[in-house]
Amino acid sequence: MTERSAASPYLTIKNDLLAQIRAGQLRPGDAVPHEETIAQNYGVARATVHRALRELAEEGFVERKRRAGTRVAAAGGRTTKVDIALVRTEIERTGAPYRFEIVSRNVVQNDAFAQRILRVSATQPVLHLEVLHYAGERPHQLEERWINLDVVPSARDQEFTDSNPNEWLIATMPYAEAEHKFSALNANAHQAQALGVPEGEALFVIERRTALDAKTITYVRMLHPGQTFAMAATNFSLSTKN
Repeated sequence: MTERSAASPYLTIKNDLLAQIRAGQLRPGDAVPHEETIAQNYGVARATVHRALRELAEEGFVERKRRAGTRVAAAGGRTTKVDIALVRTEIERTGAPYRFEIVSRNVVQNDAFAQRILRVSATQPVLHLEVLHYAGERPHQLEERWINLDVVPSARDQEFTDSNPNEWLIATMPYAEAEHKFSALNANAHQAQALGVPEGEALFVIERRTALDAKTITYVRMLHPGQTFAMAATNFSLSTKN
């Protein structure tokens, strides 16, 4: 008996749909087939399909709405320890207008930092971006981002005119894993100039790495002036491992 045939019917359906989401066959915003259709395809009761879809929704991979059906979640399915608001949302909640500016953009290879943080080889191309996010006229966040072009090749030609890189990635590329790290550093000359703070000023730093099927999609470092930044997060929990 194969591993698939040995699994519970609802788990087989859940895993098959999850595999399609992770492979990009079902993309963010795509409609998932109706429960009746899935039930007929697998020869199971509709309640079995309902359980599979309910668990996928609880884990963040799909969104279910009455009459609108089930669709792949915009974020592609993520169960993380910290849910941090999009920078646009974070700024607009304060009542300030939001805008962003692409400060620099380069495709790099043989970059030691990118190789280490994205876990790629020297020959793999990486898109490096610097993005400045504004709350009104005040710099709010300096984003330093590296995107693995082997995983997201369409990012190479993306202009990021209407959506910032993070928003575009969320809408385009699902991910299954996310790691966050919080720290502080003293601003160097470039960071200080971009954020409008004195060199050496303390910055609050959020780092995030996302991955799909053991391949890193992107690594981003978000730097904020420490004296003016306040972070709001939901679903926050701490765990320790020996």
